[in-house]
Amino acid sequence: MNRLLGSGVLLSALVLAGCSTPTPPPITATESQAVPAPLATGLEAPWSMAYAQGSLLVSERDSGRIVEVSESGELRELVRLDDLVATGEGGLLGLAFLAPDQLFAYSTAESGNRIQRFTLQGSAGNLSLSAPRTLIDGLPSASIHNGGRLAIGPDGMLYATVGDAGNPRQAQDLQQLGGKILRMAPDGSVPGDNPFENSHVYSYGHRNAQGLAWRDDGTMYASEFGQNTFDELNIIEAGGNYGWPEAEGKSGGNRSYIDPIAQWSPSEASPSGIAILDGTAYLANLRGEVLRAVELEKPATEHELLDGRLGRLRDVMVDPGGGLLVLTNNTDGRGQPATGDDRIVRIAPGQAGG
Repeated sequence: MNRLLGSGVLLSALVLAGCSTPTPPPITATESQAVPAPLATGLEAPWSMAYAQGSLLVSERDSGRIVEVSESGELRELVRLDDLVATGEGGLLGLAFLAPDQLFAYSTAESGNRIQRFTLQGSAGNLSLSAPRTLIDGLPSASIHNGGRLAIGPDGMLYATVGDAGNPRQAQDLQQLGGKILRMAPDGSVPGDNPFENSHVYSYGHRNAQGLAWRDDGTMYASEFGQNTFDELNIIEAGGNYGWPEAEGKSGGNRSYIDPIAQWSPSEASPSGIAILDGTAYLANLRGEVLRAVELEKPATEHELLDGRLGRLRDVMVDPGGGLLVLTNNTDGRGQPATGDDRIVRIAPGQAGG
C-alpha cells in the first residue's frame, strides 16, 4: 500500500536525497493512476520550477515573483520584477539554474521578452538574489505565443524557447528570433559551434515550444503547441527546421522539415513543461489536464497519469530523489481553481502506478 507523506517530510527528503539515498526505482508508467502527495499550495499563475542550492524555486507569471518553497510548503518571496509587463500569456515565465550560483529567468518587459541572469546568494531557507543582468532582450512578445522555457543543457549552455508571438512567418526567417529555440553561453554570448554563424538560433520553424529536456545520451527533446491540428513532441537537432507555419504535425514526407515523434490534438494535450526519467518523457498538459508519459524508444506507447484530478498542468521536473514534481496552472484565467490552487505535488519513485 502506498503511503503519502506530509509536505515538510517530503521536501526535507528531497534536499537530502542527492547525497544519501541509493538510485531510486524507476517511475512505472504502465498504469494510469499516479499517487500525488502535496508539497505546496497557494501559488498564483505559477509557470516554472527549478532546484537551486537545495531549494525549490517557482516563478509566478502575473505577479513577477520568484518564490522559495520551504520544507513545510510555505512560500518565501526572493524577488518581484517591478518592470514586468504581464499581459495575456506574457509575464515571468521560465527559470533555469546553473551551479554554483547562477539563476536565469525569462520575462516580458516593455521592450519585449528578455533573458536575465541573477546571482543566487545564501543557503536553503535564506536565499537572496542579486540585481539582474540582462543577457538578451527585445525578443518577440505578444499576448500569445511567448515561448519562455529555459533549460541548461548537458553541454552547460543555456537554451530558450521563443514563440512566434502571433507572427507565424518569422518562424522560418533566420534573421528573426521568433519561432526558434536559442542556444547561448551562460554570459549570453553566441557559442562558436552554433549551427548558424553569429546567431543564437539553434533550431527554427517552431510555433510555441514550451518544454525542453534531454535523455542521458544527450538527445534533446521539445514539446510544442500546435494551432488547430497537432501538438508535438520533437527530437531537436542543431539547425533543424520543424516546419511551422508550413507544416503542423507530420509533414507528409516533406524532407525539408523534421517530423515530430509523437503528435496529439490540441484539445487533448497542449503540452507545456517536459521532464525525462528512465527513458520516458513526461509532458505537463494544459487543456488535456493529464501528465502524459511517452516511452521514447516506442513513442506510440503512452499513458495518461493524474487524469484531470489536478486540472491544468504547467510544468514537471525530476526531483533530486528521483520522483516527479508537477506544477498546476488553474489560476491563470483559463482554469477552474480549486481551494488551495495553484499547487505543487510529488509523485514518488515507483508510485506512478496506482
